[in-house]
Amino acid sequence: MLNKRILALVSGFLLCSLLFSQQMTPRQGADKLAALLSYIEMAYVDSTDLDMLTEQAVLGILESLDPHSSYISTDELQEMNEELSGNFEGIGVQFQVFKDTIRVIAAISGGPSEKLGIRAGDRIVSIDGEDATGKKVDNQFVMDRLRGKRGTRVVVGIRRNGISGIRDYEIIRDKIPITSLDAAFLVRDDIAYIKLNRFAQNTIREYHTALSDLKSEGMKKLILDLRSNAGGYLYAAVELADDYLGSGKLIVYTQGLRSPRQEMKSTFLGRFEKGDLVILLDEGSASASEIVAGAVQDWDRGIIVGRRSFGKGLVQKQYPLTDGSAIRLTTARYYTPSGRSIQKPYENGSEEYYNDFLRRYEHGELLNPDSIRFPDSLRYHTQNGRPVYGGGGIMPDVFVPWDSASYSDYFADLVRAGVLNEWVLQYVETHRPDLLEQYPGKEAFLSGFHLNEAMQEALLNLAEEKDIERDEGAWKHSAPFIQTRVKALIAQNLYGTDAFFFVFMQDDPAFVKSVEILSDKELQRQILQGRQKP
Repeated sequence: MLNKRILALVSGFLLCSLLFSQQMTPRQGADKLAALLSYIEMAYVDSTDLDMLTEQAVLGILESLDPHSSYISTDELQEMNEELSGNFEGIGVQFQVFKDTIRVIAAISGGPSEKLGIRAGDRIVSIDGEDATGKKVDNQFVMDRLRGKRGTRVVVGIRRNGISGIRDYEIIRDKIPITSLDAAFLVRDDIAYIKLNRFAQNTIREYHTALSDLKSEGMKKLILDLRSNAGGYLYAAVELADDYLGSGKLIVYTQGLRSPRQEMKSTFLGRFEKGDLVILLDEGSASASEIVAGAVQDWDRGIIVGRRSFGKGLVQKQYPLTDGSAIRLTTARYYTPSGRSIQKPYENGSEEYYNDFLRRYEHGELLNPDSIRFPDSLRYHTQNGRPVYGGGGIMPDVFVPWDSASYSDYFADLVRAGVLNEWVLQYVETHRPDLLEQYPGKEAFLSGFHLNEAMQEALLNLAEEKDIERDEGAWKHSAPFIQTRVKALIAQNLYGTDAFFFVFMQDDPAFVKSVEILSDKELQRQILQGRQKP
């Protein structure tokens, strides 16, 4: 019975002859591993956990393939599917545990909490009659009690400034959207900004809604921010690229040893085929982000600004295993319209692969594009004949170095200790009514609000209370960046996530460069002809 159980489990994930050798069939590989596990249980000197040994065997096999073939446990699978399906089930609040108390940062639009009037600044002090304050309260405590099946009931006790006592809210849990769109706003005149954080099931619907709203406000030019967007669904990337390209243009093709070439082309349904376009990339932009940027770059449809992208050009397909877990197995590579594969090398193992960012930093690539050298064998050309390269990410048309000057160890300590968030929560909780009256919207807040000396001193004092020694030199070095970040966090607490980026982007070098490019038609033309790289 034991051998049959092991064999059934192992057979589910031992795929093809990759497992042991080209001469060994999958059945022989399964029999061999099942026999090994059987002998261990029958004769090994100590007690063992066969489930754990089986998972280690799976991990060992997948790690020998490539960095993106992976094993997903049952619990991890549910969480990952939530992220890509674009929703989870719960009460619909963004929260932060602050001084052992659950503070509501925002009620998610359209969720059950918002419908009941729960709002930013509220404190959740009880859940189903259980005290929800004190040292026991952490993120996991909150998630375990507020998430739950759609249609189930939970009662939360809310304490609100200006109102005495505790109010109980009976909330019926529902599906809560996980948004892909962080921000969408008109920058000035006819230039708009949209930031996407992933390519999930609902990404294109969210994007099209934002695009339609921005067009109604007069948008004619777009900055699409895909920095730190690690990707997601291939079809979502294809649909987004389709928006920018005329009908019948190749967006991407995939091909593997056992996966015939499959081409994906644009349709006649593009919603932004003519307007000027800039796409922002950095070393955290991967996979689906690179598909969109690669297609736009190869067709000279827009201008890529920022730094070289991650370099993930491998396609994964998910296969279920018999115990509810799954594997994501790399089945093909994807190629941009010019034929370049942008997958960076992984022959030296996963650790070396994921340390690529550190090597880029050490080689100076984050500060100077001249440190990057591509062999001529990886050279391809755009529609206009501009050289582009495969073999390691999308190189931007306009390079913007990493802004290392703003960072310091002192700033890192402030972030690590949560000083900035804590001070902002305290400040907004005390001054929310006055701030909203004085600055009725994010535009007024951007132009009118400034951190004065008293505010800065209060922030520094809070840091000292958290055992962060005051460093006047480091503060002076990082002050402009810290002040902008704090101002953006206050805006987020007052007006929502959109407002954070509206404020924070104003001092972002890549954003500023993008606005400059979109404001100069001749500069765009020169870049797309390969005549100028500002």
